Amino acid sequence: MALHETSRPEPAGPGRSAAAPALDQADRDRLLSGAHHDPHALLGAHPVPGGIAFRALRPFARAVSVVVDGERTGLVSEGGGLFSGVLPLDAIPAYTLLVSYAEDGSDEREVHDPYRFLPALGELDLHLVREGRHEELWKALGAEPMTHQGVTGTRFTVWAPNAQGVRVAGDFTCWDGTAFPMRSLGASGVWELFLPGIGEGARYKFEITSRYGGRFLKADPMARRAEVPPDTASIVHASHYEWGDERWMAHRGDVPVHQAPFSVYEVHLPSWRPGLTYRELAEQLPAYVNDLGFTHVEFMPVAQHPFAGSWGYQVTSFYAPTARLGTPDDFKYLVDALHQAGIGVIVDWVPAHFPKDDWALSRFDGDPLYEPGDARRAEHPDWGTFEFDYGRTEVRNFLVANATYWCEEFHIDGLRVDAVASMLYLDYSRDSGQWAPNAYGGREDLDAMAFLQEMNATVYRRNPGVVTIAEESTAWGGVTRPTDSGGLGFGLKWNMGWMHDSLEYVAKEPVHRKYHHNEMTFSMVYAYSENYVLPISHDEVVHGKQALVSKMPGDWWQRRANHRAYLGFMWAHPGKQLLFMGQEFAQGAEWSEAHGPEWWLLDPGYAWAGDHRGVQDLVRDLNAFYRATPALWERDTDPGGFQWVLGDAADDNVFAFLRFGADGTALLAVSNFSPVVRHDYRLWAPDHVVAWQETLNTDAARYGGSDVTNPDPVKPQDGHIRLTLPPLATVWLSPRP
Repeated sequence: MALHETSRPEPAGPGRSAAAPALDQADRDRLLSGAHHDPHALLGAHPVPGGIAFRALRPFARAVSVVVDGERTGLVSEGGGLFSGVLPLDAIPAYTLLVSYAEDGSDEREVHDPYRFLPALGELDLHLVREGRHEELWKALGAEPMTHQGVTGTRFTVWAPNAQGVRVAGDFTCWDGTAFPMRSLGASGVWELFLPGIGEGARYKFEITSRYGGRFLKADPMARRAEVPPDTASIVHASHYEWGDERWMAHRGDVPVHQAPFSVYEVHLPSWRPGLTYRELAEQLPAYVNDLGFTHVEFMPVAQHPFAGSWGYQVTSFYAPTARLGTPDDFKYLVDALHQAGIGVIVDWVPAHFPKDDWALSRFDGDPLYEPGDARRAEHPDWGTFEFDYGRTEVRNFLVANATYWCEEFHIDGLRVDAVASMLYLDYSRDSGQWAPNAYGGREDLDAMAFLQEMNATVYRRNPGVVTIAEESTAWGGVTRPTDSGGLGFGLKWNMGWMHDSLEYVAKEPVHRKYHHNEMTFSMVYAYSENYVLPISHDEVVHGKQALVSKMPGDWWQRRANHRAYLGFMWAHPGKQLLFMGQEFAQGAEWSEAHGPEWWLLDPGYAWAGDHRGVQDLVRDLNAFYRATPALWERDTDPGGFQWVLGDAADDNVFAFLRFGADGTALLAVSNFSPVVRHDYRLWAPDHVVAWQETLNTDAARYGGSDVTNPDPVKPQDGHIRLTLPPLATVWLSPRP
């Protein structure tokens, strides 16, 4: 019999039901082609004259029977995988189906009929989805294992408002969606189907029929687990992880981040120790970070991404940690291990764009959905990706809920938001004629502004102790100003200006640095306009930019000395710190995601290992002194916490400044970016300090320096002190008790 051919009705007989009323041909065609909005109206059990009609859609089945109170009755084949019949009953009973695919019925299996169940998604959920206000969207959409009407299975839901029809396909259907069409839940644009017997680990996609008649498979935008690339299916997942970080979570917000030490080690998880899983990383990473004294780690994006070379910045599954390193519960294990070691966890979050892979978000239901319909706004010109439509409530909800999801489901302590500038400007990387101004004639993307404000306000309201961090590379005002006073609401902002200027300075030969002196001092002109992080990130050590130590001029000794002096200057400068992996031990080669940090440089058998271990020892001591010295972090956002001692010694390549704690206790930082020793160097000093003691010197022998130090207390005379400044070095001095 042909697939869509309708067989003649068969009369009732022993063990066989009476024929059911024939389906309307248009309904039948739409149902079998995957373009029907309400398959539950055609399938399942329904009252008809003479009893209850049962209709099941079981493609390729040889026979289907209905079982009521233990008694089976065969259904009549209608062709196309449809089986139906009428039983002389007064009301719809509890029933199951017996389905056989073999001629002799040897493989007969008893199953629940998905089309006898009421919707497993409530009206409140649908209302919040329509309003774009569902802050726990991951609990409403996607694949949710559950018990529904006393039966275990999985509820599948997806937002696809432009689709003619949506079906569930998976490894349990041989990737054919014919058997499981979903129903539309009205104006919400949500489609839903509860599938009994489908549980955790099942692989699935949504088979969508667009309004233009095209049919294609899409991964679930809300999937909480995905296959290991290059495979692209979503996986039904429920977490069974039991957290052990209750103490961390209870106290992480005790001190506002602006008034706390905040020293970040940036990590690309797949390449930090190539080949390690999340759980194996949990055995090594916390101990390493703890040993070096960083307060936080920051992971480059961990959401699922198909191309490893994107480093995670082209996300296809925003709710699923990358499967390359393990399961979502494995990732929780890593976060938990870091928390129990006293280390906070920040993740890079990428709401600025998404890739065009045809199985993911791109034209999800056949039309622009997550991306704007206006071609001038849809494509990101730099990255060959799509931008999100921040003006659409459901899209904004998808992203806002995603931000809270990482914080709540994975106990993440901070979100570093990537490429904020590209979101804020309508003309970002676009020429005249390639963009349209906003309603006020400006270049600001008002929808993106509103989204970022909503995201920040929601994250901070729901997750005390979490910080959001903007990578924003322009002079946009109010990035870290609260939303209730018109700001974007971020907690911190990467100080890209400081990073560019200071790296430009240290890359110069010392003899030329006097002509660029202001590049090291200009940051203090605007240091308190925002709440800043000083980032030496992955972006600065790739694509021909060279590793940090390799940016420095001179021979190997001078490059290392410059590297150490720069880190000492950075750790003392107002703002929080961030250092990318490999730079903590002066790796000379650029980072590559293929092999990660060059750990062999630290091996005892390597001839120059001591040089690299010396820099690593310095980073350890910088963090230890930093955490123990409130003057370096307690007043990071208070102009009263900083005072220049010497900011205009351009000819000497010398900088000196004071940092103050809340109680007035000071730290004096002096940097000499010249390769000469400066003896008896005269600096102004506060009168109330009786003597200064050198507490850190980047030229110390243990760090690989020449060991020019100030071992004895330095006492002021006539309001000044006299120091010996080591070459290419930073010295910290504290008041002697």
